[in-house]
This record gives sequence, C-alpha cells and structure tokens, in this order.
Amino acid sequence: MAEDEAVDPILPEFPTARVKKIMKLDKDINKVNSEALLLISCSTNLFLQFLAEKSAEVATANKKKTVKLDHLRTAVKRHRPASDFLLDSLPIPAESTQSAARSVTDRDRSRPVSNKPAPAGTRRIDHFFRKPENEAPIS
Repeated sequence: MAEDEAVDPILPEFPTARVKKIMKLDKDINKVNSEALLLISCSTNLFLQFLAEKSAEVATANKKKTVKLDHLRTAVKRHRPASDFLLDSLPIPAESTQSAARSVTDRDRSRPVSNKPAPAGTRRIDHFFRKPENEAPIS
C-alpha cells in the first residue's frame, strides 16, 4: 500500500549551489553532502518564515500594513535566541540615531553595519553576495 502513494520530493527554495558556497566559507567544512545541503536549505526557509510571521505580527499589533525594519527589530528582540546573532547585523534605525546622538559621536553611530570590522579569520556574509567588479554583466 505504501508503494501506491506518490511521495513528492522535498525541493529546497534556495539555490543549492549558493547555499553550498556559503557553507564552504567555513574553513572546517571540506565537503557538503546532499542531505546536509537539503537540511540547511529547509532550516533557513523555516527560520525566514518564522521571522517574517513574527515581524508581521508586530506590524499588525502596531496597526500597520507594511512590515518595516523597526517591526523586524522588535520581533528579533522578542525572540531571545534570534536576537543574539541578528541584532548586530540589522542596521541602526534612524530615530534612535537622533536620540542617541548626545551620548555617542555621530561618526560612530552613522557608520553602516557593513563597515564594522569582522572578527579575525572571518568574513561578513554580505561580501559573499557582492558581484566582483571585473565580472561582465549578463545580457
């Protein structure tokens, strides 16, 4: 009877080649098998769905129809495990920059997140997604 049922294969929503490249950025990872690649892709998809749902809940609680960066920051702060690594990557909101200008210099506060130095031996993930300058555009 199990043979009669058609089982749909689980297809990742993210490009597997890109996910594999990101995983291989870790120097300890030499090879990535297909099961691990599928698991990482599906886990990432579930995490992003969770983050989008929590951000949408914050937006609707504030009676807004559009999810903005402030809603995302609030959702991340409310979920403690996510806030540990995500808050450093999110840009600083503009209104908190104005209120904190008295205590922190403008130069330090206005610096974008991408200009923060990465820890020794690591690279920021946003550098991975940039196009090389010498790459020809696809026509």
